Amino acid sequence: MKRRMEISELIFKIISYVFLIVFALMCVYPFIYAISASFSLAGPLQDGEVVLWPVGFQTEAYRYIFENNIFWISYANTLFMAFIGTIWCMIYTIMGAYALSKKRLLGRRAFNFFLVFTMWFSAGVVPQYLNYQATGDILAGLSGTTYEEMDQKWLIIIAMGMNAQNVILLRNAFEGVPSEIEEAARIDGATEMQVLFKVYIPMSKATIATVALFFGISRWNGYFWAMRMMPDQQYSWPVQVYIRNFIDLHSGLIELPPDYNTWEDIIPAGYDINVVGVMSVVYAMVICAVIPVLCIYPFIQKYFAKGVNMGGVKE
Repeated sequence: MKRRMEISELIFKIISYVFLIVFALMCVYPFIYAISASFSLAGPLQDGEVVLWPVGFQTEAYRYIFENNIFWISYANTLFMAFIGTIWCMIYTIMGAYALSKKRLLGRRAFNFFLVFTMWFSAGVVPQYLNYQATGDILAGLSGTTYEEMDQKWLIIIAMGMNAQNVILLRNAFEGVPSEIEEAARIDGATEMQVLFKVYIPMSKATIATVALFFGISRWNGYFWAMRMMPDQQYSWPVQVYIRNFIDLHSGLIELPPDYNTWEDIIPAGYDINVVGVMSVVYAMVICAVIPVLCIYPFIQKYFAKGVNMGGVKE
C-alpha cells in the first residue's frame, strides 16, 4: 500500500510539473516571439519563418522608434495617465473600502449590495460612453473650454476612478484588521484619519500594493476608452492607441493625420518600411511598452499572494 502511494505521488508530481512547465512556456513564448519578430525582416516574418530566433537580423525597427517623437509623446502620456490615474483610483478605493468596512456605517448593507450589483450586471458600452461624455462636458465647463479643446487625458483619469472588485478586495483586508488595535489607537486620542493612515493602511500594505498593481496595469494597458474618447487628439494618445493607429495607418484603414502631408513626414530618412516591415516596428513598440511593467512587477509581486489572500472573500 505504501509503495502504491509513493508511485501515485510521483505520478502526480510529474503531471503537475509537466502542466506547470507547459503553462509557463505558454506565458513566456509570446514575449520571446515579440522580441524575435522585432529584430526580423518583413519577408521572413510574413512567411511565418520566425519561431524562436530572429530571421534576417536588423535593428532598423528600433531606430525608427527612437527617431519617432510621437511614439515617445504617447509613451509619456501613458506614464502620466498610469501614474496619476493609479493615485486617483487609490484615493477613492481606500476611502470607500474603509467606510464600507465599518459596521456602524448607516446603510452599509445597501452600499455593499449596490457595489456588488455593478459586478453582476453592467449597463453596457453605450450608457457608459454617454456617462463618460457627460463627465467630459462637466470637466470642459469647469476648465472654460469645449469638449474637443480640453485635454482629454484628464477625462480618462477621472472618469475611470473606481473599480468595484478592488474596493471589495481592500474592504475585506480592512475588515481583517483586529478591532483591539483600533480601540487602543482611539483610547490614545487618534482621530478617524489617524486610525486610517496609522493603523489600517500600514497593516494592509500587501493588499494595497496588490490593488495598486491592478490599477496600474489596467491604466497602462488602457486602450478601448482612450481610443473612443480621444480619437482626434493624437498628442494625447496613450501608447496602446498609438500602436493601433500606426497599424491602421500603414494598412490604409485610416488616413494620414492632418499634421502630415507625405509618408516622408512619418518615416525617417533611409528607413525602408517594405524591407523592415510594419509588424517588426509594431513588435518593437510592444517590447518598449512592456518594459516599465517588467521593471516594476518584481518589486511588487512579493506582496501579491499575501495581498490577494488578505483581501479574499470572508464569511
